[in-house]
Amino acid sequence: MSNPSAASPAAENPADDLVLYTSEAGVATITINAPDQGNSLNAAMRDQLTEWFEWASADLAVRAVVLTGAGERHFCTGANLGGAQKPAPPRPEGAPERAMGDASRMIKRGWQRLVASILDCEKPVIAAVNGTAAGGGAHLVLAADLVVMSDTAKLVEVFVKRGILPDAGGAYLLPRIVGPQIAKELMFLADSVPAERCAQLGIANRVVPAAELNEAVAALTERLVASPTKALGLTKWLINRSFESSRQTAFEEEAMAQDLLTASDDFAEGLTAFRERRSPEFKGW
Repeated sequence: MSNPSAASPAAENPADDLVLYTSEAGVATITINAPDQGNSLNAAMRDQLTEWFEWASADLAVRAVVLTGAGERHFCTGANLGGAQKPAPPRPEGAPERAMGDASRMIKRGWQRLVASILDCEKPVIAAVNGTAAGGGAHLVLAADLVVMSDTAKLVEVFVKRGILPDAGGAYLLPRIVGPQIAKELMFLADSVPAERCAQLGIANRVVPAAELNEAVAALTERLVASPTKALGLTKWLINRSFESSRQTAFEEEAMAQDLLTASDDFAEGLTAFRERRSPEFKGW
């Protein structure tokens, strides 16, 4: 097991004991370690998560990323509303305590940046959902590439119960997975969605008994680590881009991505292994 280096985000962020990061055998595991507060995220924890995803994306030793929560009850229950926010610049004399743009700036630089760091991570991200994923925590699940849920886990679009809008990219992500009508049902009614229904709706790839969650995730990461990492990253990029692209743009980006990939060592290894009728040994670059 390797630990973060002195140059890593842990050296700069005070939330390192509440957001744990380990890297072993090509798999980075990021654990939200605050079970006594439902694994909810204060500002420092949220930003630490973002930085770890950005770190894992750039680390050539990492070939897959797992996000999970500590304990057995909660994956992540969204924002810790009682946590302190980052200090704002001082206000001029006579300025209001809250000005236009303050709230949107906080959302853009906070949860939206976190969700984007998962979507933009160049490595496949697996959400190992060990318990309740609510609010922003539900949207961390939606942003992941693969989702494995414990049979005791559930997803809750809780926002309407608090009188607020779904944020953290939820209104963008959920309709793309389940369609607009189901998305409206889940967000309007804010009912708990059990793991089995999440699988039926296409939110979860696997639902397994709670005791088998780690084993099921390990089986997936083992396959991902053995795969050509750059090819996976570009495939992820093309799929995510497909919802905003015209056919012409999608075809052009596909050709460009394929062109880029031909310069990778793993591309050459794949062709060589095919010619030699053996299994390829991909390095991840």
